[in-house]
Amino acid sequence: MRTVPPVSLSNGVEMPQLGYGVYKVPPQDTADLVTLALESGYRSIDTAALYGNESGVGRAVRDATADGIGGLDREDLFVTTKIWNDSHGYRAALQAYEESLSQLQLDYVDLLLIHWPCPAKDLYVETYQALESLYHQGRVRAIGVSNFEPDHLRRLLDEADVVPAVNQVELHPYLQQTGLRDFHEAHGIRTEAWSPLGRGVVLEDPTLQRLAAKHGTSVSQVVLRWHIQLGNIVIPKASSAGRIRQNFEVFDFVLDAEDLGTISQLDRGRRMGSHPNEVN
Repeated sequence: MRTVPPVSLSNGVEMPQLGYGVYKVPPQDTADLVTLALESGYRSIDTAALYGNESGVGRAVRDATADGIGGLDREDLFVTTKIWNDSHGYRAALQAYEESLSQLQLDYVDLLLIHWPCPAKDLYVETYQALESLYHQGRVRAIGVSNFEPDHLRRLLDEADVVPAVNQVELHPYLQQTGLRDFHEAHGIRTEAWSPLGRGVVLEDPTLQRLAAKHGTSVSQVVLRWHIQLGNIVIPKASSAGRIRQNFEVFDFVLDAEDLGTISQLDRGRRMGSHPNEVN
């Protein structure tokens, strides 16, 4: 079975570059779909307290790593979850992590993120310090953030001790976040893309459709391959067996320099989700 290439986080922890995201996956379907993803070769699963499906992720991971049943070790898998907006603040964030572990029924998570900065609350530095405490205790392997803008990151770099390993942000051909990616590169932060297919909108783009025809692939495979070649970590969500498997099959072709240049021209600064400064 093909393995996903890893990327090294700033603390040396390796994270699979391609993972399976479970945003909006119904809780009752989560365990089966995560199991299917693991059987297809995925080794990284991205969930969050908000999604309400941590328990299904945990069940699939436990089944996959059960002695004599799953054939995988827990160390083979990479699980991410996130602290939701109603749990900002030091004590609240620590409690939220305990609740996530209880839902997952796992001993630890590999990557713990703050889901949104919620700047109006002005608690994200304190919240991140709680994550640092968990990290220093060895209770998470890496910590980071999601939906942070450069101004939010600068405060963390100034006031915290641990550089965020990852910033997970909306990123797709219509919102390429070039300036933010440059900021990440300069500070040793890995870029992770949520909504990597632009909530399906970019799949209708004629330019991307032409590139898919050129390579004999689907449009989603072209876009995911683009993310991979940019160096992004990417977590496409899918709810069907066919799409889960198709999204994994992006390592058998390469976009050339002309293809990459063509996609770079598609940037419209168009968000499909909320702006980070508007979420509280």
